[in-house]
Amino acid sequence: MRNIGLTLAAAAASIAGTAPAFAQAATGPDFTSLTNSVSPTTLVTGLLAVGAVMIGPRLARMGINWIKGSVK
Repeated sequence: MRNIGLTLAAAAASIAGTAPAFAQAATGPDFTSLTNSVSPTTLVTGLLAVGAVMIGPRLARMGINWIKGSVK
């Protein structure tokens, strides 16, 4: 019975010793340098450029179909 008590005491001491390490790991990584490096203006410009590239061929096709319909 005494060995079980020593084992439990040793386990409790080892868990208590690692608690500060777990508390520091629970805060998570710091991504402020990454989020501060992205400017909202460049993000919006990039999104608008991608949207223009995606809508351009569609508008061209719609224009071609409109001209074809007008010619008939």
